Amino acid sequence: PDRGFSFRFDAPLDMRMDRTRGRTAADLLRTLPRDELAACFRDLGDELQADAIAEAIVARRAARPIERTKELRELIEGAAPVRVDRSPGARPERKQLLGPTTRVFQALRILTNRELANLQQLLRVLPTILKPGGAAALISFHSGEDRLVKAAFRDGLRAGVYESVSPDAIRPTFEERHANPRARSAKLRVARRA
Repeated sequence: PDRGFSFRFDAPLDMRMDRTRGRTAADLLRTLPRDELAACFRDLGDELQADAIAEAIVARRAARPIERTKELRELIEGAAPVRVDRSPGARPERKQLLGPTTRVFQALRILTNRELANLQQLLRVLPTILKPGGAAALISFHSGEDRLVKAAFRDGLRAGVYESVSPDAIRPTFEERHANPRARSAKLRVARRA
């Protein structure tokens, strides 16, 4: 909680896994142009109201910087209220599962820590560090991560680098999700070196 990963606790907006490197989430909110903020929330967080949230951040930072999780949470909630279709007969896929605050915090964490760039680097070097016949098993928790892993494994299979890859992602069972709700979005993919 003291690094600002969760909006349930008021804390400085740091979000860095390694506090000795890189810019904080507050730094990014203070300096990124509106369009880059919106793209971050849309592309890394799948947030439908990314433009409204980015507009609110830019307007707020003109008056004062956004330094704490509570400030950002309140700003997001004001700019993009959670919209859930609770009408009788509403299709389940129309009901919102994650609120905008969750998605924006996730996107900021991914951007702050360069998580997708680090994953891409791992996927580039993975074939060189696996012994022949060795297997790599990667668990992703975000659709963007899973797309990168799936594409790299598929491309490696076509190029003959991998002799086999899991045809589909392995998902947690109901029992696993019940025992560990954080596992709900986990996807496991496996590749075996040729």
